[in-house]
Amino acid sequence: MGDWRTDPTFAMCRALADGADLSSFAGGPFDVRAAVADIRPETKDGFLLGEVPWERFPQGERVREAVHLLHTDGSRRSGAGVVSGMCANDMRAAAVLAVPFLIRIAADTRHPCRADALAVAACPARALHFGVASRKELLLHRADFQDGDLYDGYGVEVTGYPAGWSVAAARAAITADTALLHPLLGDPDPSMRIDAAYTLATAADPDRAVRSSFRARLATEQDPKVSAALVLATAEATRAHPHAPTTAWMRKQWRDRTQAPEVRLAAAIGWLCLTDEPAPDDLRTAVDDLATDERAHTMDDLRWMANAGGSHETGLRRCVRTMLHPDQPDPEDRDDPWASLR
Repeated sequence: MGDWRTDPTFAMCRALADGADLSSFAGGPFDVRAAVADIRPETKDGFLLGEVPWERFPQGERVREAVHLLHTDGSRRSGAGVVSGMCANDMRAAAVLAVPFLIRIAADTRHPCRADALAVAACPARALHFGVASRKELLLHRADFQDGDLYDGYGVEVTGYPAGWSVAAARAAITADTALLHPLLGDPDPSMRIDAAYTLATAADPDRAVRSSFRARLATEQDPKVSAALVLATAEATRAHPHAPTTAWMRKQWRDRTQAPEVRLAAAIGWLCLTDEPAPDDLRTAVDDLATDERAHTMDDLRWMANAGGSHETGLRRCVRTMLHPDQPDPEDRDDPWASLR
């Protein structure tokens, strides 16, 4: 990996560190939101990668090559790993430019890497969410902010690039291609259906069309884990665009004993994130009864839960502890000899 300080964006990032007004760079050549908005539909559909300004953003050429290999060589699944690795290393700006192409690979039923592409399509659209399991922050979108508030919402990537710009651009790219993603909610592969819900949950949904598609699919879904994913996706979309009837519907789901345990648990977590009301006794009882160790490990197949967990705790367990039993100690502290001194 080359020295990121040679990237064209470095001058902008250095100016920001020196106190420059972030809004003065909005819409310019190094605003990835503008770069994504400028990608023509023909460029996306034809995989005309040479028309995309990869070189403007840190490690952009590396991401371009990864997308090219993923698209043209079905044996090069490592291309998806480049995108997820960039995001894991907190360098999302260039990875965002890959999102429209990843979605098209995923939508191609003949492509051997479609599952790999869909699994990473939403990576740039989320930040500051690993290990997050509180009612205040789980499922939270920080997309509605002014340029001057971006650092408060997401801070900066390791290169100094404004992370909020990357996240907003990725969500805009996903929103632009919801028509390609919606059919994947009915894909024969359950993991594809789960990842489609996970990706669509980041789309802007002011008219509630995405949320309606989750509810419609849920009515016919037979797999409990996929159903739980649809419930969590509904909650995430509702947190971004509040809708009181959906919050009330979520409450009915965790109270409905005819629902699968995974669905009731997902609905309980979703409801807790959508309201400030104290957790009622029947919710606490239901969650404590349903959240078995086996079920907690099963629900880690849902990336909302996997991302919320830690090295010593599943995501479901961490959510339950953080939301309903905050007095219980973090199990990771039990192996930390310095924890008692903090």
